[in-house]
Amino acid sequence: MNNSDIIKKGKEVVRIEAKAVSNLENSINEEFVKAIEVIINSSGRVVITGMGKSGLVARKIVATLNSTGTAAIFLHPTDALHGDLGMVRKDDVVILISKSGETEEISNLIPMLKRLQVKLIAMTGNRESRLAKDCDIYLNIGVKEEACPHDLVPTASTTATLAMGDALSVALLDQRGFTAEDFALLHPGGSLGKRLSLEVKEIMAKGSDVPKVNEDTSLKDVIIEITTKRLGATGVVNSKGVLTGIITDGDLRRLLEKTMELKDLKAAEVMTKNPKVMKAKYLASFALQHMENYKITTLFIVDDENKPEGIIHLHDLINLGLRPR
Repeated sequence: MNNSDIIKKGKEVVRIEAKAVSNLENSINEEFVKAIEVIINSSGRVVITGMGKSGLVARKIVATLNSTGTAAIFLHPTDALHGDLGMVRKDDVVILISKSGETEEISNLIPMLKRLQVKLIAMTGNRESRLAKDCDIYLNIGVKEEACPHDLVPTASTTATLAMGDALSVALLDQRGFTAEDFALLHPGGSLGKRLSLEVKEIMAKGSDVPKVNEDTSLKDVIIEITTKRLGATGVVNSKGVLTGIITDGDLRRLLEKTMELKDLKAAEVMTKNPKVMKAKYLASFALQHMENYKITTLFIVDDENKPEGIIHLHDLINLGLRPR
């Protein structure tokens, strides 16, 4: 086994596929615009079909469309001829994928789809194929060469097809004005969904779980409050319940380094004044970034009168799968 030959072959494949995607830019033309307009103006879904590896790519394009605000389904061409054609509605738009444009199962499906009077978009590399000629719109995904040395396994062509699907998806996203908030609604799970949708009020400790002492609380009781609530800090409030400071276990350690005379100290004498705070309506990801920026591990959540109504800890955010940007 020659390592240099292996590396050379790997780089050659990447080069061929990169070139195929680069050349695809020439296929983003008026036909592409028509495809976008047809889909945008349709009240139905995008139905995508393809055989073999084209079918696998079709499934990925379906997933991308669905996640970016365009309803889409995959239709297996063989199953379509045995009952699944009932999935297609009159207002749908159908995208048919075939490298050659002469795939038998796809060709057999075209007359049936025409009877349903749906708009047909061909995604093929052969402009003279039956598929290209029989469809309303033609998207060229042709490549000059496959990465497979025998030109048998679709490699560069499937990469080009996938890129065309991404181009459609993102162009549709842009035309629909699809926002990050819209994306979050469709992706509630995982760190990405949480970063875009999870609010502070949904995860903060509240009520009796919020560590809080008065300004004149003894240091002993301050320590008890921090220990009991297990968040590594306590808020300090004045007689009106307004947050005026914070005491962390780190503050206590640093205090011990300076003096052992702690018995007569009160919370107001130890606290850090004007602590960093946030309102409950903000995104949890923003709170995390805020904590990272100021190098703090706890953040008090306050109301409009600056009275503490909650607290969040850095570890709680990280355990939810959130990460700083």
